[in-house]
Amino acid sequence: MTLLDCTKMADMDNKDQTELDPADVEDVEDVDDEETGEDVNTKACQLTVQMMRNPQVLAALQERLDGLVGSPSGYMESLPKVVKRRVNALKNLQVKCAHIEAKFYEEVHELERKYAALYQPLFEKRSDIIKAAYEPTDEECEWKADEEEELTEDMKEKAKVEEEKKDEEKEDPRGVPDFWLTVFKNVDLLSDMLQEHDEPILKHLQDIKVKFSDPDQPMSFTLEFYFEPNDFFTNRMLTKTYKMRSEPDEADPFSFDGPEIMGCTGCQIDWTKGKNVTLKTIKKKQKHKGRGTVRTVTKTVPNDSFFNFFSPPEVPENGELDEDSEAVLAADFEIGHFIRERIVPRAVLYFTGEAIEDDDDDYDEEGEEADDEEGEEEADEENDPDYEPKKDTNPPAECNQQ
Repeated sequence: MTLLDCTKMADMDNKDQTELDPADVEDVEDVDDEETGEDVNTKACQLTVQMMRNPQVLAALQERLDGLVGSPSGYMESLPKVVKRRVNALKNLQVKCAHIEAKFYEEVHELERKYAALYQPLFEKRSDIIKAAYEPTDEECEWKADEEEELTEDMKEKAKVEEEKKDEEKEDPRGVPDFWLTVFKNVDLLSDMLQEHDEPILKHLQDIKVKFSDPDQPMSFTLEFYFEPNDFFTNRMLTKTYKMRSEPDEADPFSFDGPEIMGCTGCQIDWTKGKNVTLKTIKKKQKHKGRGTVRTVTKTVPNDSFFNFFSPPEVPENGELDEDSEAVLAADFEIGHFIRERIVPRAVLYFTGEAIEDDDDDYDEEGEEADDEEGEEEADEENDPDYEPKKDTNPPAECNQQ
């Protein structure tokens, strides 16, 4: 007999009792016959229902269930000793698999280094076109877009003449202006880091390269940001190096899931005086406790900026970080990996927005499912007779970017 059956039975009992006439109750004789199995089950169900209606019992039960989350089911403990012995052998095989997987990723890293050299001439030419060091030929500029496939030759010629006329009216720009700034602004992960005062600086960004660690060296990669001469800092290149590990942790070998970033180091930016956008000057008024006089104090404090990317939190030798530093590093690792894996190899597609559409397509289905689930939850709340929407007496404060 299930809990639901018990609940229904208890409700029926309560209903029957309320429908009995008091006079009928007086005529009922006590029967001391031996209880049957069904009577015992009925009483057990009634007791269960009464307990489930007690908030304290429910809270204690929920606490007990929460404590079981993530704990072993007890199945392994119930196995015979000889079977446990064999399971240990299987786990040792799994550790060996993890070490083979680590070797696999090491070879993948070697392949990345090999093919990076093959990509480099193409990336160099891309950089030359962007910064106007090379003007591509007509043949190199020929591109058949999807919407042009059905155009007649006359329509193509007319469109070409109109484009040439527009180009004559405009000032001839050099290369591809604001290429990398546009890429950054098109990608949510990067645009969230950008501040208005960063944009004039990123207009001078000419190229981003990925440099892999040398053979027989610990696994790592470096992002190199190349800038043309500007009024903000004297560096021609800013770097960010990510140190990686591709071997199982001896203490927890089963957690290995490929190379992981263990730490990162930035570089010093040689800012021109008064141009450091990572700092800002604020003025505070201070009142003297004794005399009551007021003075204005000028302080320099950190400022939100993309260029804080080059000054990540340092990871102590013991590896322990506070929650804020851990959050910053986690986001930093994600950004570094994304620039290496997606931005540098496919920069032009992020400039045009085509790669962004592809990225959005990857999340459409998941987003729809999430929306459906949310809709179901809202419907459940509306159908619940005990549901009473509460007004938010403390609306969240508006977040202001400093």
